[in-house]
Amino acid sequence: MNARAYPGLPITEGNPVVHAGPLPARADVVIVGGGVIGVTTALNLARKGLRPVLLEKGRIAGEQSARNWGWIRQTGRDLAELPIMLEAQTLWRELAEEIGEGLGLRRIGLSYLAESEAELAGFADWLERAREVGADSRLLSRAEVAGLMPGAARSFAGALHTPSDMKAEPWAAVPLIARLAEKSGAVLAEACAARVIDIAAGRVSGVVTERGRIATDSVVVAGGAWSSLFLRRHGVEIPQLSVHATVCATGPLPQVVAGGAAVGDLAFRPRADGGYTLAPSGFHEVFVGPDALRRARRYLPVLRREPFGRRFRAAAPRGFPDAWMTPRRWEGDEESPFERMRILDPLPNLGRAERAARAFGALFPELGPVPIRAAWAGMIDAMPDVVPVVDVVHDMPGLAICTGLSGHGFGIGPAFGRIMADLVTGGDVGHDLHRFRFGRFTDGSVPEPGPGL
Repeated sequence: MNARAYPGLPITEGNPVVHAGPLPARADVVIVGGGVIGVTTALNLARKGLRPVLLEKGRIAGEQSARNWGWIRQTGRDLAELPIMLEAQTLWRELAEEIGEGLGLRRIGLSYLAESEAELAGFADWLERAREVGADSRLLSRAEVAGLMPGAARSFAGALHTPSDMKAEPWAAVPLIARLAEKSGAVLAEACAARVIDIAAGRVSGVVTERGRIATDSVVVAGGAWSSLFLRRHGVEIPQLSVHATVCATGPLPQVVAGGAAVGDLAFRPRADGGYTLAPSGFHEVFVGPDALRRARRYLPVLRREPFGRRFRAAAPRGFPDAWMTPRRWEGDEESPFERMRILDPLPNLGRAERAARAFGALFPELGPVPIRAAWAGMIDAMPDVVPVVDVVHDMPGLAICTGLSGHGFGIGPAFGRIMADLVTGGDVGHDLHRFRFGRFTDGSVPEPGPGL
């Protein structure tokens, strides 16, 4: 029971290099990171007539962008993200029209199921504010939930349900968008790590890669779990941590429920192959390393809110971003940590995956025992307030950051990619990005964690 026995999911170093450059001597913008943010930023820059170069140390979507649940949701979003999410859903539909069925995009409706009246009241509080922003979510009664899931073995107090929410198959979708970006004029280079940003007179002048230097005035760092390590090498600090999350897939099963949902320690949604993606909802693991210790105080508000939602493990495996022996300093002519670990491919927590499968089978007894066909894990780039950093770094002109999506990045990715393309070219970003500013952790602001939904 592992991902290797399930071809194409997730992407590993065993997958062939699809995008091989060659690297130009100069680029209009260099993007560090080949996940959904980096890929859609490259696509939007290319469609502006620019020549972006995307550098990916491993494979496109090799890490969290292909290891997530595949949800594309308004449900429960931070209110500052919600207008951006509405744009993202439109962009997903446009991408599906252009690329075709391969994205696995389908409107299924997503629900947060309430096990108590108190939990339902919390959903109602979010909904009251979210409707003002444009969400089409609604509360379902006990009877309406029963109608939504007629085969469920137990009833629920109600649900927060968004009928327009969608899903896609992330391991397929992001590589297909990457092909579109390349076709549109972007240069994508897999197995090519960015080592350092070249800085002259205090501003960006280029990027040194393992295959040579690219001159540029503009760099976008969208490196997911690796962003903090890369930025810190250049004196740019963000309090980001990497959080371990397990996901699994069943083989084909009867389609007992059309939509996706989360309840307690279980999340599920139907897959394009006839099975279900399952996850232990609300459970993550944190490897304790130097950054985790230095930044622990900033995460106290989130830890107090969900004291039992995380397990702390003694140390990160060798080579992980916050492992004790991972170098924090290297030069452009030296091998970097990013070359030593091309793809961050942590082992899944099989006990938690099996527990999720049992919970799914108990909820829908007609399925019988639910076999797990594959299990995998990813490292989520988390922030103390559960929203990303999306901003330019004013102290280093030419540097922009989009990272710390806190497990919410896949669905909202196309909109943030469009935003980053406009942010670095002086266009209209179209949204209020104040909540996502780079300086919010140093300007005296009190952290406001996003909704724990």
